[in-house]
Amino acid sequence: MDVAAPSPAAIQAVVHTGVPLAAAWGIEVIAAEGGTATCRLPWREALLRPGGTVSGPALMGLADVAMWAALLGISNGRDESLTTSLTIHFLCRIAPGPVIAEARLLKRGRIIVGEVLIRSEASEEIAAHVTTSWAAVTQAPRPSR
Repeated sequence: MDVAAPSPAAIQAVVHTGVPLAAAWGIEVIAAEGGTATCRLPWREALLRPGGTVSGPALMGLADVAMWAALLGISNGRDESLTTSLTIHFLCRIAPGPVIAEARLLKRGRIIVGEVLIRSEASEEIAAHVTTSWAAVTQAPRPSR
């Protein structure tokens, strides 16, 4: 019998507990299933940089959380993998407003590879392209006593 994937709300709860900054920023998990996830970063003036655009650190944080949500969606909400690299290409500015990140896993194994596309909620234009790799963490067996 197949186990149903955790709901987006359940994954969001895990994300907010595991990464308190995601909770402070109000990151929402809209969908997470089948190795993909969509997350939303609500509008907050504190996430702007000079010039009135959404800051790079906010976009990088959103991308990292979105990839973890994709992993949580295929691991029954339990994943302790660690980010080993994150490369972001800023393609255009994002004006003040909510931001959407769409993550997808490209390869799973000891090293996990994925990509994230980031855009303004008000536009379909891709504003940032992220590639990321993660080290899969498995629980080591405990020695018997």
